[in-house]
Amino acid sequence: MEGLDPGLRTRVVRASVARLATVRPDGHPHIVPITFALDGDTIVTAVDHKPKTTTALQRLANIEANPVASVLIDHYENDWSRLWWVRGDGTPRVLAAGAGREKAIERLVDKYAPYRDNPPDGPVISLFVDRWLSWSG
Repeated sequence: MEGLDPGLRTRVVRASVARLATVRPDGHPHIVPITFALDGDTIVTAVDHKPKTTTALQRLANIEANPVASVLIDHYENDWSRLWWVRGDGTPRVLAAGAGREKAIERLVDKYAPYRDNPPDGPVISLFVDRWLSWSG
């Protein structure tokens, strides 16, 4: 696996939002915005307290049925020479408990101030990236 360029890694770490893409059991794509943290070549995100219509989230069912996912982190502005995106493809795991989940929650709490008073209490999605793709203007 080719690692992520250090300059792009810094941009990814500083980014505040990403998009998680999974595959529904019927084969259709499913994409949602997420908060995330990077731990080496693993991207973590958690089901948090923000309002949702259900706790049985489609992304969790998708991973159960078809454990493949991508996370896209990007930057846009009107100066197109400053555009960039990074995509991490890999195999996700859902962590409902344990040390891996706790470490991921710590990473998220460190990154996002709103989580300091109200840390995510749902499962964590841990995506080990086995392929990084990127582009920059």
